[in-house]
Amino acid sequence: MAGSKRVIGTARVRAVLKWLGRATKRSQQTFSFKGNNIFLTAIVLMFMLDTALGGILIGIMAVIVVLPMSSDPLRAIPPSRNGLWPLEASERRLLRFLSPFLNPMTWVVLGLTVWKRVSWGLVAFAGGVVVTGFFLSARSPRRGNFWRTLPRFPSPLNQMIRKNLREMLSTLDFVTAALIAVGAAGWRAAGMLPKEAFFPFTVVAMLALSTCALSLFGLDGAAGLRRYSLLPVRGWQVLLAKDIAFIVIALVIALPLYIPGALAAALIALAVGHRTSIQHREPQHRWRFQTAPSFGEAITQILTMTMAGAAVAYSSVLFLAPCVAIWAISVWWFGREFDRR
Repeated sequence: MAGSKRVIGTARVRAVLKWLGRATKRSQQTFSFKGNNIFLTAIVLMFMLDTALGGILIGIMAVIVVLPMSSDPLRAIPPSRNGLWPLEASERRLLRFLSPFLNPMTWVVLGLTVWKRVSWGLVAFAGGVVVTGFFLSARSPRRGNFWRTLPRFPSPLNQMIRKNLREMLSTLDFVTAALIAVGAAGWRAAGMLPKEAFFPFTVVAMLALSTCALSLFGLDGAAGLRRYSLLPVRGWQVLLAKDIAFIVIALVIALPLYIPGALAAALIALAVGHRTSIQHREPQHRWRFQTAPSFGEAITQILTMTMAGAAVAYSSVLFLAPCVAIWAISVWWFGREFDRR
């Protein structure tokens, strides 16, 4: 009798592990640098023989992407369904022990451990990043506590703006831009960042954030887009709520850097991104790098926002005026197109 119960329990655990394996594989396939502006910038820098900066950017992206890739596979099981599964306590403990081995990052760390050419310092760093990603996803924080701390905006669009802020803060693009800004702030506080480097760092940080402007509706999903048609707002107001969230984050990122150049770059990034966001609504995923619908759109955005920021930084702050005008016209024009869809 005990033997048959053990066999049944093992079969249940195997069935759950098989399902978790498929879910983990599907999740891993959503990780991609393709079409991301900061990745394209890093590749261009390498072709321009600035391999140091290009390598640093790719390294930052690689470290950041390891955190969500190391997430706990058991998080794929909804809590309500997990409680209904007929698993005994011993079977749940066995799942808890075996589930990390479904994650490919666990095997990467194990491979580094047995590779004699890799230093123990690198193994410890890789293991620490993977363990951090695992436990951050495994713990169950009380929902909503962090999001309640978001500021309120004195506008009828308050809740839409806050919703858009939550979406942008849950992208790896924001994490990358924030790390660049934090690094620049540290170097500046230590007196190691000359004034001549403020604008280049600003551009890099804005490029890290800019892909989000090419997919403003990517995280809304089909249901979110249907809700917009039910709201008593016009298309330009929907775009304005998206843009305010983007600009707020861009200005916060630029606090230790050059704010006027960041504002100019952000406005032009949005002006270019409106058309792409409305005409090519590519679905995006939370806690992933956002992607552009095409290489041409990404390059256009990169070049125009860099030129706008450079005009403000190296010529005159008055160049902000045409940037604001171009952005406002874009909001009005593509707001009308949003209403027609």
